[in-house]
Amino acid sequence: MSAPEETVLLQRDGAIATVVLNRPHKLNAMTKPMWGRLGEVLRELQADDSLRCIVLRGAGEKSFSPGNDISEFETERSNPEQAKDYGRLMHGTLTALRDLRHPTVAQIHGICVGGGMEIAGLCDLRICGESSRFGAPIAKLGLVMAYPEIQALRDLVGRQTALEILLEARVFDAAEAKAKGVVTRVVPDDRVAAEVAETATRIAAGAPLVARWHKAFLKRLEDPAPLSEAEFDEGFACYGTKDFEIGYKAFLAKTEPDFEGR
Repeated sequence: MSAPEETVLLQRDGAIATVVLNRPHKLNAMTKPMWGRLGEVLRELQADDSLRCIVLRGAGEKSFSPGNDISEFETERSNPEQAKDYGRLMHGTLTALRDLRHPTVAQIHGICVGGGMEIAGLCDLRICGESSRFGAPIAKLGLVMAYPEIQALRDLVGRQTALEILLEARVFDAAEAKAKGVVTRVVPDDRVAAEVAETATRIAAGAPLVARWHKAFLKRLEDPAPLSEAEFDEGFACYGTKDFEIGYKAFLAKTEPDFEGR
C-alpha cells in the first residue's frame, strides 16, 4: 500500500499549485489515509500567501475520482461508529477545501462521481472533457449522503436537482452536468489540460487580494445576517492597496499589470 504522501501529490509552478489525487491503478479512488493527507495539503496551501491559484486533478486521464474505495468499507466503515470516525476526517478535508481563500479549479478527466464529484464540486471552477461522467449513485450502496456533503451538493445545484441526482442514483454525461451546474465548462477531451492551464494563468495574473476578497464576500453573502458597518467598509479596502495603484496605472498606460499581492 502506498504511503499517504504518495497518494496526494503537490506540484508547484510559480504562483499556481497543482494537487494530484494519485491512485491511477484504482482510478484515484479515495482511501481514509488519502482524505487525511488531502486535508493536510489543503491546509498547508491555505497558509501560503504566495499562491494565486490551486488546480485539483486526478492522476492520468481516465478518472478524476470515483469517490471512496469500496474495498475499505468492510474494515473502515462497517458500522455507524466507524463511519462517523471516517466522516469526521472526510468532512474536515471537504471543509478545508470549501474554506480555501485561494481560487481553485478542478481539472476533470473521465470519471467524477460520488466523493470525487464532491471534491470537484467544492472547487470554484470545474472544467471537464466531453466524455466525463458524473453522479452520486450511493443509493445503490445503501448509503446516505451526510449533512455536510448534501449541503454542498444542494448549494452547488439547488435542492430539486440534488434530489434528482440522489434519488435516481444515475450517472450522467458532461453536457447534462453542465446543464445542472455540476461543471462550469465542457471542452474536448484533448483540450482539458490546456484549458485548465490557461484558466489558472488568467486567474494568477489578476490581483490576488481581490480574488480572495471576492471569494470571502460571496461566502459571507450566503449568511442572511445583515452586514456590519465594518464588513461593508471592507468592500472599499482595496483602494488602499498597492495592487490598486498598479492596476489603474497599468490600465492608463495600456500595459499589463504586475500585481504584488499587497
